[in-house]
Amino acid sequence: MESKVEATGVLSLKRIKRRRKFLGSEAFYGYLFVSPMVLGFLLVMLFPLIYSLYISLTDWQLLGDPSFIGAENYQRLVNDPDFLVVLKNTLLFSGGLVPINIVLALLLALLLQRNLPGIGLFRTAIFIPVMTSIVVWSIIWKYMFSTDEGFINQILGVFGIDGPAWLYDPNLAMGAVIVVSALKNVGLNMVLFLAALQQVDKNLYEASYLDGANKVRQFWHVTLPMITPTLFLTLILTVIGSMKVFGQIYVMTNGGPGNHTKVLVYYIWENAFKLFDFGYASAIAIVLFVIILFFTLIQWGARRKWVFHEQ
Repeated sequence: MESKVEATGVLSLKRIKRRRKFLGSEAFYGYLFVSPMVLGFLLVMLFPLIYSLYISLTDWQLLGDPSFIGAENYQRLVNDPDFLVVLKNTLLFSGGLVPINIVLALLLALLLQRNLPGIGLFRTAIFIPVMTSIVVWSIIWKYMFSTDEGFINQILGVFGIDGPAWLYDPNLAMGAVIVVSALKNVGLNMVLFLAALQQVDKNLYEASYLDGANKVRQFWHVTLPMITPTLFLTLILTVIGSMKVFGQIYVMTNGGPGNHTKVLVYYIWENAFKLFDFGYASAIAIVLFVIILFFTLIQWGARRKWVFHEQ
């Protein structure tokens, strides 16, 4: 009996020593520093995602308890003509915004990469919209696109052109929102491209010049391959951001004219906070998550074929 007690005491002492050793180790401080991020991920992202998945399987009108209905909300999605229109609009918005934003950001970065006098002022001016509230930015552009007194139509009127009703024309409203969104966030990608361009080894340009390469060939065969990791990052961020667009749509067009600018996040908001159909809105949110995950995985899988450092 005494031997058992002594063995238990020895084991306890060993546990205490291991615990003290762990508390004083680098691993403990490592876990301590990453714990806020892990807790934030669990509380702000993972738990809401799991709860949204549960709500998507229920019929919940906010008042009262959710009633489990299984996959009925997802079956309703398949037969919902408005959902198909909204999905098409989201893909159209993303397909228009992503190339405009990235190409424009890269061009601006190429123009502003040199340390010329006053160049910081131009960089700041292009980046300011990134820090501007999306609501304020959208309100300003809504007035600029105004049919009668809008700045854009007044400029067109100087040249004798009757400006259209930009935000009320089904053929122009989505294009106007895409342009506004591209100009809003182009400064962020420009800064990322500027940082990447400044890291390109100048010896590569000198070697290509000695081989007879002009500026265009240097861009295609030196600059572009070397900045492909940054291009990959901006592509993923821009695609994800374009899929989550809401503020511009809400302020400028309210989803109109008709349903021509209604996108998935707006449709989620409409079902949740106007129709109070939280189960159906959660099902749409889960579908949006799957779509974003799908496009992200495709880009991640294809990176080895064109990202320089992945080859």
